Amino acid sequence: MFLILLFGLFITSCSHSDEENSDSSRPLMEREVIQTDHAPAAIGVYSQAVKVGNTIYVSGQIGLLPETGVLAGESLDAQVRQTIRNIEAILQAGGFGLEDVVSAQVFLSDLADYQAFNDIYIEYFEQNPPARMVVEVSRIPRDAKVEIMVTASH
Repeated sequence: MFLILLFGLFITSCSHSDEENSDSSRPLMEREVIQTDHAPAAIGVYSQAVKVGNTIYVSGQIGLLPETGVLAGESLDAQVRQTIRNIEAILQAGGFGLEDVVSAQVFLSDLADYQAFNDIYIEYFEQNPPARMVVEVSRIPRDAKVEIMVTASH
């Protein structure tokens, strides 16, 4: 019985200690939703971006024209360039620029477009490019050829 009581006190002490070290004891970082009319409105249930502290998380963007909500064109070139313009507009709305991008996730509808994509991408990230991954996916919303999601930090 004594061992059970002792074990119970130990468990209570440990769980109390965990509560003291929980997230509630850390100051909460402000979470700010970033929205701009200079990029396409969300076509789903998501924010264009969310800023937490000195980091901004930009949702996946495709080459939609902000004014019309239609793709900038059928070509990979037109879609990649518009996608990056959309990302840049969202970053600027949050006080960031392309130079602040630290990570990019790229989704291509056809990995055969990898080199053509790189040829355009390097124009925007010529020096100190961000960490990046590129994958082929079976389908992108609106049957776009590319979707890009970035994280930027000051």
